[in-house]
Amino acid sequence: MRFGLHLPNFGPVGDPKMLASLAAEAESAGWDGFFLWDHILGDPQWREPMVDPWIALAAVACATREIRLGALVTAVPRRRPWHLARETTTLDHLSDGRLIVGVGLGFPADAEFEQFGEEGDVRRRAHRLDEGLAVMAGLWSGEPFAFDGDEYQMRETVFLPTPLQRPRPPVWVACRWPNRAPLRRAARWDGIFPEHAGGTRLSPPELTELLRYVRQHRERADQFDAIVAGRSGELADTELAAYAAAGATWWLESIAPDDPLTAVRERISAGPPTVDRRDDIG
Repeated sequence: MRFGLHLPNFGPVGDPKMLASLAAEAESAGWDGFFLWDHILGDPQWREPMVDPWIALAAVACATREIRLGALVTAVPRRRPWHLARETTTLDHLSDGRLIVGVGLGFPADAEFEQFGEEGDVRRRAHRLDEGLAVMAGLWSGEPFAFDGDEYQMRETVFLPTPLQRPRPPVWVACRWPNRAPLRRAARWDGIFPEHAGGTRLSPPELTELLRYVRQHRERADQFDAIVAGRSGELADTELAAYAAAGATWWLESIAPDDPLTAVRERISAGPPTVDRRDDIG
């Protein structure tokens, strides 16, 4: 099991230089990943400082050498997929192949879509996500690629360079348990980031059930990541090991938007949970 940090792109850490500094501290403390939320507003009433996660991740890439990084999760339906293909390829090169691409529908629909005149219907967003991923994969290939879908159309195009990671950066798909359609979508890619509709994490038995369903719909037998997020200080003594036994490959330590900066730094500098006994849990 690997251990990462999951931070908002707003609030006390909503500054690109601050995030780059925290990422460097995280790398020194032994964390394996540094992942940012991808919000553009979050709530129409918010007056929080907020940064663009992709520009902030470029700063993170320049401030680190080994830690994996990415946005969890990117709202593909509110981004042009060809633009996102360029951004992800550029960041993969800038980070020397450390990018992980987290994707989802985007949330909440009213603030992140309808506030700006964008379509918020969940089925429409799901369709845009599937087509957007197809476009991105085609452009990542570096081969001539055209697309004629319901949501997106593009003439034959070649995007170069290709990402350093081949055939592409890993793609982790967010889902809300127990909905099954997002699980089938995730099965086509490289990992899954599940939670309950209320934002709470799955239990180890629920994760076991989820991964069993994903395996039934997965055509490849290569690495598939399962990501669980939460606060390790709230876990029972054996719960982290139970997640590893259920199939979790990553634990992401959740940083809340209202966590004071001093507390965030203390949590980062303390290092990953059970960092001294990783071999005991996976």
